[in-house]
Amino acid sequence: MPEKIYDVVGIGIGPFNLSLACLLQPIKGVDSVFLDSSAGFNWHPGMMLESAHLQTPFLSDLVTLADPTSPFSFLNYLKEQGRIYAFYIRENFFLLRSEYNQYCQWAAAKLDNVVFNSHVWQVDYHAGLGCYLIHSQCTQTGQSRTYRAKALVLGTGTVPYTPPCCANLAAAVHSSQYLNVKADLQRQTSITVLGSGQSAAEIYYDLLQDIDKYGYELSWITRSARFFPLEYNKLTLEMTSPEYVDYFHGLPAGQRDRVIAGQHNLYKGINGALINDIYDLLYAKSLNHAIRANLLTHSALTAAAFDTTSGQFTLDFEHQEQAASFRHHSAGLVLATGYHYRLPEFLAGIEQRIQWDGQGRFAVNRNYSIDPNGNELFVQNVGLHSHGFTTPDLGMVCYRNACIIEAITGTAHYPIERRIAFQQFTVPEATGI
Repeated sequence: MPEKIYDVVGIGIGPFNLSLACLLQPIKGVDSVFLDSSAGFNWHPGMMLESAHLQTPFLSDLVTLADPTSPFSFLNYLKEQGRIYAFYIRENFFLLRSEYNQYCQWAAAKLDNVVFNSHVWQVDYHAGLGCYLIHSQCTQTGQSRTYRAKALVLGTGTVPYTPPCCANLAAAVHSSQYLNVKADLQRQTSITVLGSGQSAAEIYYDLLQDIDKYGYELSWITRSARFFPLEYNKLTLEMTSPEYVDYFHGLPAGQRDRVIAGQHNLYKGINGALINDIYDLLYAKSLNHAIRANLLTHSALTAAAFDTTSGQFTLDFEHQEQAASFRHHSAGLVLATGYHYRLPEFLAGIEQRIQWDGQGRFAVNRNYSIDPNGNELFVQNVGLHSHGFTTPDLGMVCYRNACIIEAITGTAHYPIERRIAFQQFTVPEATGI
């Protein structure tokens, strides 16, 4: 009996590919399997702060915006957990991050097309069979297995980014590991949080709550001009739309890079309520006694070192407006410096089948494919340079996966919205006047 050839194999099981697995499972005649080297679904466990929440509403779950009737919806999860009325009474559209993680774990447990503890180490193409060969190994038993697939969806995600000057600082901790080392950090005489986004704000606020209990000095330093809020008004949200993706994708590559460079406040900013909470907490703490809390902007890190004898970091900064240098010392250092995409090593065997742009990045087609045919190789949470700031947006997960499913199957199993915005992003058509 010939070995099975899957219609779709997904590599990596984060929210994007988990959503795709949920949406593919009920489609008859489409065989799919999703592989991940982890033991199970666990989304950013090092940042699972008790009060942290998503920045998109609960409707941006794994399935609802593609199929509101799906049994994998967040509301169905709540009903099964006996918490739907509690959620209703809470009157808050934004899920706690831990709640979203639990919901995704629930969905993964219900699927029969996900395989954890499966490390993919190589992908090849078999011309005779007309399919991809995905070579994997079980992380528990060491047993090898090769899957065959007509199409691949890459969902390996991003990895923590460390500034080059901090690459050899083993004592520094990336924000992704914050909760694992929080107790050790709070035993230090001083802690510095480096970065300007949501993670940096959440960590600073978390540490600020205990500043008088432990007595450490707490500094938040960023090269940004200010601690800017995430822009979240309704007309801006219309830019997370098919029309804006069409518009952005249609721009010349150089223009797209310039546009996205000026849109950090649309996807990298801080929740406005959290900024206010930080200020209010600083104000309340300072009423009772002096606290050593610092907020520094315009400060670009230029060098970093750690002295094992003193147990101190020495951080050199350049104030970008005053063009002046200064030095900062800290016993603890948290790098809330974000994430970046790392090209998976397993793609080496099929790199000739992938489209690349002039900068060595994936040349991502409008339907999120990266192969010339537009129906074999797809990417998740990749393509900031091609599809704009909607790329990492959980609110676009269902739309993206509906497009991918249509490209793979040739059928619009989930109706794809073509226009949702009131505003127009392109030059108006000639009126004949």
